Amino acid sequence: MHATVGDQILVHGHTTGQGNRRGEIVEVRGTGGEPPYLVRFEDGHTGLVFPGPDAVVVPAQRGS
Repeated sequence: MHATVGDQILVHGHTTGQGNRRGEIVEVRGTGGEPPYLVRFEDGHTGLVFPGPDAVVVPAQRGS
């Protein structure tokens, strides 16, 4: 998994009724865009994320 600052990360819920969590990657701490990522979630919480198979990186829209 590779990401850059500004990309979104979507973490799918683990159990029925648990919603997905979405956040913006504000810092990439691994080399070459690899995890871990510092993520600011929609609820304002910021945390260090080591994404598993339940996570997807959504690239940010970049101008050309």
